Amino acid sequence: MARTPTTQIPLGFKAPNFSLANTVNGQIINLKDVSKKNGLVVMFICNHCPFVVHVIDELVSVAKDYQNQEIGFVAISSNDVVNYPDDNPDEMKKLALEKDFSFPYLYDESQQVAKSYDAACTPDFSVFDGNLKCVYRGQLDDSRPGNNEPVNGKDLRLTLDYVIQNKKIDFIQKPSIGCNIKWK
Repeated sequence: MARTPTTQIPLGFKAPNFSLANTVNGQIINLKDVSKKNGLVVMFICNHCPFVVHVIDELVSVAKDYQNQEIGFVAISSNDVVNYPDDNPDEMKKLALEKDFSFPYLYDESQQVAKSYDAACTPDFSVFDGNLKCVYRGQLDDSRPGNNEPVNGKDLRLTLDYVIQNKKIDFIQKPSIGCNIKWK
């Protein structure tokens, strides 16, 4: 299991636009469709990564807890499905339905969206404020497969509380750790 961290880049960049198919219903989704008044969480995930499998239930829980507070959520998989067939759109749809995703799960076949966001790993989180400026690139929480830390979403939840309250993020942003995106 490769341990790849989030690429640390200067915050404040504007969320790049995208138009990708939602694997659940085939609808084309763009940035405007998922953005909400208070902000947006863009998550790069996939089906097979043990780091994602470890936290997927908490990801779903965080989204359900914050969507009613005008925070948008979107999950994107950019993995090479030829070499990683568990991450193909049909399997993505199955996972989204099984886990009752309340957010779209989009397939980035060209991998251009992952590149535009400088995504490096799964899971990889970028949080944007209501103006779609990036205010956080970091981890969900301290839990990793096998480290016995609780999966509670504390870092992402704290970030979203700050975003909703329009407070400046004044705490250390630890990078997410996960499997590298499977580039073609």
